[in-house]
Amino acid sequence: MAKQLNIGIAGYKFMGRAHSNAWLKAPLFFDIPARPVLKVACGRHEASLKEFAEKWGWEETETDWKKLVARPDIDIIDIALPQNLHYEMAMAAAKEGKHIFCEKPLAMNLKQAEEMLKVCEDNKVKHYLNHNYRRTPAISYAKQMILDGKIGRIFHWRCAYQQDWIVDPNFPLTWQLKKETAQAGPQWDLNSHAVDLAHYLVGEISSVSCLTANFIKERPLADEATTGSLKAGVAGTDKGEVTVEDAALMMVQFKNGAVGSFEATRFATGRKNGLTFEIYGSKGSLTFNLERMNELEYYSLQDEEGTQGFRTIQTTEAVHPYAGHWWPAGHIIGYEHSFVHAVADFITAIEENKTIEPNFYDGVKITEVLDAGLRSAEEKKQIIL
Repeated sequence: MAKQLNIGIAGYKFMGRAHSNAWLKAPLFFDIPARPVLKVACGRHEASLKEFAEKWGWEETETDWKKLVARPDIDIIDIALPQNLHYEMAMAAAKEGKHIFCEKPLAMNLKQAEEMLKVCEDNKVKHYLNHNYRRTPAISYAKQMILDGKIGRIFHWRCAYQQDWIVDPNFPLTWQLKKETAQAGPQWDLNSHAVDLAHYLVGEISSVSCLTANFIKERPLADEATTGSLKAGVAGTDKGEVTVEDAALMMVQFKNGAVGSFEATRFATGRKNGLTFEIYGSKGSLTFNLERMNELEYYSLQDEEGTQGFRTIQTTEAVHPYAGHWWPAGHIIGYEHSFVHAVADFITAIEENKTIEPNFYDGVKITEVLDAGLRSAEEKKQIIL
């Protein structure tokens, strides 16, 4: 594997670490056509940036993202930043001819998302939106089972994405809780993952009805230097207004006639990263729980009468997508491996000049649904897409 692709990453906290690990691990476990080189790490705070770069093996650092995207030796721009910073950087990177690996949610609104897609298409660069859950073996295998007709015609999609990290009213007002930096709360952040999975497994959505709730309206102001962490420090006793929702509930209809529901909340006490979905069809059912991410539950009406029931499929055998690149059957993998799978697929797409999904087109369709949900909650009516 002689060819190299130079990576420039913007962002060095939670997602910066997850992405860095993926760039490092992908060529060790996957036979990919080019080797990613951790060339430049970019961030605002020079001291912590340098510490990050030294720890993860980035060759250089840069505090000006415009200089990063303009460098002729950079092949891929990895945007591991909050969503309010995606648009400007992605637009500039595409115009410089850089391939883009971008964190979700794609943008702050539909107009931004559409412009980001257009500039990437106009400049013929590869664009990937990192809804990494698609690349867990269990979910990828669920997709195969659906395509193979294992559950028949789909009637119902039921999904919940539940976390609890802001139940404490003393948790500070981080960027995730302000409209100007997050656009919305769990409807934008968590439901972006959920809607992507619904599009992937069931199909496109045709109508949305939504309600939102806000439980804590003011919080202590956060220490700006630590707001990239979910354990942000508190600057003092002053408080600021929470300008996003704390929970969102959507009911949808799919273009293929199925119906679905989505729950997204950061107030589900005891749920740390609880993403679950259930799919019910004419021949069977599938259920998944991210907190048991190596397992897929399957019910089949084709089983003999008297023995029917949900069975647990351990998706650790080589027959399951991605699993054969890791350990012997029965040896589970974790959250970080889905990022490695994404990097391996992204590099292959670049070198073989193929489309990778989800991409910015998918991001536009997701944003359309999320935005419709917010408008539905505000206007108290169903939105037809």
